[in-house]
Amino acid sequence: MIEYESLASSNKRFEDEYKIWFARFLEKGWYILGDQVKVFEDKFADYCSVRHCIGVASGLDGLMLSLRQADFPPGSEVIVPSNTYIATILSILQCGLKPVLVEPDIRTYNIDPSLIEEKITSQTKAIMLVHLYGKSCDMDPIMNIIRKYDLLLVEDCAQAHGALYKSKKVGSFGIGAFSFYPTKNLGALGDAGAITVDDDSLAEKFKALRNYGSKIKYQNDYVGFNSRLDEIQAGFLSIKLKYLDEINAHKKKLADLYFEGLKSDFILPFRSLECDDVFHIFNIRHPERDKLREYLLKNGVKTDIHYPIPPHKQKAMQGIFDGDYPISEEIHRTTLSLPISFGHMQDNILKVIETLNQF
Repeated sequence: MIEYESLASSNKRFEDEYKIWFARFLEKGWYILGDQVKVFEDKFADYCSVRHCIGVASGLDGLMLSLRQADFPPGSEVIVPSNTYIATILSILQCGLKPVLVEPDIRTYNIDPSLIEEKITSQTKAIMLVHLYGKSCDMDPIMNIIRKYDLLLVEDCAQAHGALYKSKKVGSFGIGAFSFYPTKNLGALGDAGAITVDDDSLAEKFKALRNYGSKIKYQNDYVGFNSRLDEIQAGFLSIKLKYLDEINAHKKKLADLYFEGLKSDFILPFRSLECDDVFHIFNIRHPERDKLREYLLKNGVKTDIHYPIPPHKQKAMQGIFDGDYPISEEIHRTTLSLPISFGHMQDNILKVIETLNQF
């Protein structure tokens, strides 16, 4: 059986370094906001080509704090893609703001810049875009809109560590929010996240907001949160960050096998010269997706679906969204995610291709 994802296999390369570091970590006995968080923050900021990285407890918290710091009036509108993972929308709702859905480009699955302006109103305060599956959004037209309407830009980079748009890293265009959930290209051994930003004063505010609103112990300047990156996860992430470009390169090679080997029955990810994709997820689309997935499982290949239900169809979202989102629904109905982890070898992928082509 070819697993969709085996975290044990993906992390095997790093086990010895993890164990050596963990022994030193136990001896030191400092578990919250210590040297390891600072070391990782500095390294990841440098990797993303920004001045500051602020470690937080999860990617969702990174998104939420990115909006909280702005102190928008309740009910202010935030534009967000209609086919994103639910966490993106939850972050908006948790801040008392109104998510406004914009359909994606059917080729890239990222927000369609040509559809954004028609959704902008006098209440629009921000755009929260998503670099879905490891592909950067089309940033030039989006940045033009940001400047034209003086909007806050928040980048959901949860699936795009190291992805580029015209040689510029995602997370460096606006406020970047990253997840280090274990399955990510840069995955921790538990929940973890970070915010990337260039503004010095904003970075200090984020550091306070994640720590009960406090810059100095027992002095609280903001109504803050408990959302701190754990020392232990920061240490693991610092080790793995050294290998992130290698991880991304490995996944690109596996993606190339899919592009070269799959027959034309399957709709493959769109590639462009402007974007350097990191393939957190390699998704195909097929009109008989459910039958295809069942067939693959019977023939020894596990897959996943990102995601089976569009946000506006979720039970929790009923009464929040009006209108139809046919492009989003078509993507969610037909998408299928194939094995493409750091733990997979080329022989695994060639077997998946052979099996797919026999469907």
